[in-house]
Amino acid sequence: MLKSCLTKEAAAKMSDRQLKLDDQLCFALYAATNAITRAYKPRLELIGLTYPQYLVMMTLWQHGALNIRQIGKRLKLPANGITPMLDRLEEAGFITRMRDRRDRRIVNIELTPRGAELEKQAANIQLAVVCETQMQEGALNSLRSELQALTEKLETEGETTD
Repeated sequence: MLKSCLTKEAAAKMSDRQLKLDDQLCFALYAATNAITRAYKPRLELIGLTYPQYLVMMTLWQHGALNIRQIGKRLKLPANGITPMLDRLEEAGFITRMRDRRDRRIVNIELTPRGAELEKQAANIQLAVVCETQMQEGALNSLRSELQALTEKLETEGETTD
């Protein structure tokens, strides 16, 4: 049996609502993620990217050339989840793959001039989506910080239970 991290009163209240969809943190996060992704979609289509491809491109714009493992770690995705996105980005002419000179097993991903230029076109996309949320800057920063802390806590907890 799991030991509760809540007081008995809080645990009793939660058990009454335990299987109600609208009371689930996971569903609130899932619904918000879908809504945000939908807000990005038409804007990203204008520059020829999907949302997951946009995340890869932002990682490369921020950090420069990285290998597949580094991109996966940054995006919290396995390498096999990134490979199809990289295939499409390469076909579109936004990235190139280069074997590492010291270790041929490592594939480095680099922006092409076209991929670097795309950053200018993408610059206002996040601002447009932020405006669409109608949230104040402080509230957005607080929400982002809370979500980052939650992610870190759950990832750390997952490491101790593996």
